[in-house]
Amino acid sequence: MTKTLSHQDLAVQLREQFGDAIIEATDAGLVVDADRLVEIASYLQLAPGLGFDFLNSVSGVDYERYFEVVYHLTSIVHNHSMVLKVRCYDHEKPVVPSVVSLWQAADFQEREVYDLMGISFAGHPNLERILLWEGFPGHPLRKDFLKVDAYRFYREGYPPE
Repeated sequence: MTKTLSHQDLAVQLREQFGDAIIEATDAGLVVDADRLVEIASYLQLAPGLGFDFLNSVSGVDYERYFEVVYHLTSIVHNHSMVLKVRCYDHEKPVVPSVVSLWQAADFQEREVYDLMGISFAGHPNLERILLWEGFPGHPLRKDFLKVDAYRFYREGYPPE
């Protein structure tokens, strides 16, 4: 079983390198500035003693005021793990940078978050729906999904014949 690193201790180390791009550190994870995500993630992957070489998962959360993208990272060599988070405050067109260039495992996971939550990943090489068909109305894991007439397809069937 991996040891979860203290996000507070990790934040101290990362603030030396990235300053105020480290927004918050709690027991639940480390929140970083989305504009610096790839730079910080690359550091986490390559820095001696950290070596987060494995991306376990990418998920999206729809909070009332913002979206959050959550990355669970593991270092196989050092047998430790952490949670990295970024926030996107634009509910109309949420965009965060892609980390596919760092972890190939992000490919399908970012596409899933895009498909179900509507969060785009800038720089993703093939950002298209992975579970639902093109033309599906909306993103079903968003809290506002049933407010946008998407409920129609449950009553009438979708796609229309």
